[in-house]
Amino acid sequence: MEVRPNESMAQHVTWRAGGCVALACFPKNLDDLAAFMATLRHDEPLLLVGLGSNLLIRDGGFDGTAIFTHGALDTLRLEADGSLYAEAGVASPKLARFAATHDLAGAEFLAGIPGTLGGALTMNAGCHGAEIWQYVERVRMLDRQGQFIDRTSADFAIGYRRAGLKENTDEIFAAAWLRFPAGDGAIAREKIKALLEKRSATQPLALPNAGSVFRNPPGDHAARLIEAAGLKGFEEDGARVSEKHANFIVNPQGKATASAIESLIGRIQATVKDRFGIELIREVRILGVRS
Repeated sequence: MEVRPNESMAQHVTWRAGGCVALACFPKNLDDLAAFMATLRHDEPLLLVGLGSNLLIRDGGFDGTAIFTHGALDTLRLEADGSLYAEAGVASPKLARFAATHDLAGAEFLAGIPGTLGGALTMNAGCHGAEIWQYVERVRMLDRQGQFIDRTSADFAIGYRRAGLKENTDEIFAAAWLRFPAGDGAIAREKIKALLEKRSATQPLALPNAGSVFRNPPGDHAARLIEAAGLKGFEEDGARVSEKHANFIVNPQGKATASAIESLIGRIQATVKDRFGIELIREVRILGVRS
């Protein structure tokens, strides 16, 4: 376990902005993380970080412990019963490709999710009409005592872009078993290729961003509302509403602060509410203290 104090999150989140965490922990593997969890105070603020998408730490920092899962919780295998076992730090696109390699269908949408399995489970990530929890057979949780608990979807309240345990516990996602139907790997790979080409053509992937900022309101699209409100391309202190996709905020020069990004998010919400009476709900997690 590598532990570093006062770690800047700007180098770990895809927006390339934000403050520091009090303590950054980089476990070697799942057992290493379990041993570390057993040493934490029961009330220690805890943050799980995968690829750093969908996350912003305010400029005043996060007074707690961040655990970095990508590159550590990376076991991915096909089980004897045909399910896929993946640890929380496995990147979603890697999981999609792995499923296709083993002639499984349905996982292609994960190629368009810019994060890890842990984040996908937490957010019930989805696109193109599919969501991760459709395919979850069971999950392995890890509690503050360093104990593993296996659970099924019946233990969770699952909805649009959210999934949480029904009972109030301090468990985190460690791994999951997913079951995808048998399919044609070649067809799955073609679907992944087409999805990634469309994503590249329609999203500002070349600029620092955190993916979709807002959930789509029922029967509408956040990007359409933001563009209709005249905010496409609007810039505030280095943070900009993408000209390519209005539900993305980019940091083109890498100079925007977390405060500037959060301020622009608020401006978008206020403008859309004023123009259309619709409350845009954030997908992006914002944590920490304002400077």
